[in-house]
Amino acid sequence: MLKTSHFIVLSIIFAGITVSCNPYQKMLNNPDIQAKYLAAENYYNGGEYRRANRLFEQVLPAYRGKPQAQRVIFFFADTYFKTRDYYLAAYQYESFIKSYPKSDRVIEANFMAAKSYYMLSPRFSLDQNNTVTAIDKLQIFIDNYPDSEYTSEANSYIQELQTKLEKKDFEIAKQYYTIRDYSAAISALDNFIATYPGTPFREDALYFKFSSSYEIAMNSVFTKKLTRLKDLSDVYNTLLRYYPETLFLNDLNDKMDQVQREIKQLETLNTTTITK
Repeated sequence: MLKTSHFIVLSIIFAGITVSCNPYQKMLNNPDIQAKYLAAENYYNGGEYRRANRLFEQVLPAYRGKPQAQRVIFFFADTYFKTRDYYLAAYQYESFIKSYPKSDRVIEANFMAAKSYYMLSPRFSLDQNNTVTAIDKLQIFIDNYPDSEYTSEANSYIQELQTKLEKKDFEIAKQYYTIRDYSAAISALDNFIATYPGTPFREDALYFKFSSSYEIAMNSVFTKKLTRLKDLSDVYNTLLRYYPETLFLNDLNDKMDQVQREIKQLETLNTTTITK
């Protein structure tokens, strides 16, 4: 028992010595602001962004109002971005922009602030408020700096985020088909296609609209079935006109073959009924 207690005491002493000898820990407690500033830049350049962040945070108040403050605030913001704390990164970049609107790094700061919001955009199935904010921020950046070196990248981010919004809306519309509410599916898919005419999900939307119409037509009451089956040709032809090599072609053709057989039977039955 005595040996165990002795070992614990020695371990605590050794840990204390180790911490006290750690250069980073010593620097955190160092009153020399200049030394901390240099150490922060060294840690930043070495990719140790969390350590750099803490040191920049400590020296920032001492440099406010001085020429070095621009550099400190910018790198402080960048350490947040590098450590994936995008909310604080955006806040610090925007703080830099407000404090130094004429800085030679203000364009970069504007882009990085917008990019921080882009990084906050979640996967498509989640709430997309951050995605909408990111698109707005990126578009403002492009409007303000259309010829910047970051404009092309900003445009690619907007396209990616817009596609994410479209995917979410498409999946919502498609969900009606999944739960077999085919009338609601057709309405939702029509709205989706009208809202996003150039969407990459247009082919899929037209397919599920056709499939929903097919299910309704095939299960219709006798008095409505023939008309609804014939109307399917319009949706089918529209899809093939825009996407002649659609991945859904086999299924579409199989369904249309069944539709044609049903139409023929119904027309024969109607003729027979009229004749009698």
